[in-house]
Amino acid sequence: MKTVFELTKGILPEETTYCPGCTHGIAHRLVMEALDEEGLLGKAIGVAPIGCSILAHRYMNVDMCESAHGRAPAIATGIRRVQPDKIIFTYQGDGDLASIGTGEIVQAAHRGEKFTTIFINNAIYGMTGGQMAPTSLVGQKTTTSIEGRKKELSGMPIRMAELLATIDGAVFVERVALDTPANVRKAK
Repeated sequence: MKTVFELTKGILPEETTYCPGCTHGIAHRLVMEALDEEGLLGKAIGVAPIGCSILAHRYMNVDMCESAHGRAPAIATGIRRVQPDKIIFTYQGDGDLASIGTGEIVQAAHRGEKFTTIFINNAIYGMTGGQMAPTSLVGQKTTTSIEGRKKELSGMPIRMAELLATIDGAVFVERVALDTPANVRKAK
């Protein structure tokens, strides 16, 4: 029988604990496939902060460390400066990067720090019960906006990719979706 799909060596053989329908598992696979295909699994170091992202170390077969909420870019900067030959990446959610960590990621981009950030925007604080995030959509119902996000009360969602793309030090910024097989293929 012909093999049509094999997991990359970059994914650990663990069942994920993410919510049904969550795209973290797909994102993990794409990141690890890219590193594996380029022969970089042994050179990669990931930083995962508080929130659902902190679980990445359970599933990604690379060196990982955890950081305080919003501080993954600062940790990645430090690692990169003492390990310049390594491939450094952060794996952050919207509650982390687009809220408490906005200053960190903006300043890292401004300085042109040499690491990659994988930003997972699920438009909600998932791990803590479904509260409104800075990226929640207008009209989106959450546990803290039961009638939906209202522009006049909470403003518009922060569009982090577009914000970071305006900073000269950011080398490559792209917004992708993982909601369909076609989009997953495009994202890779």
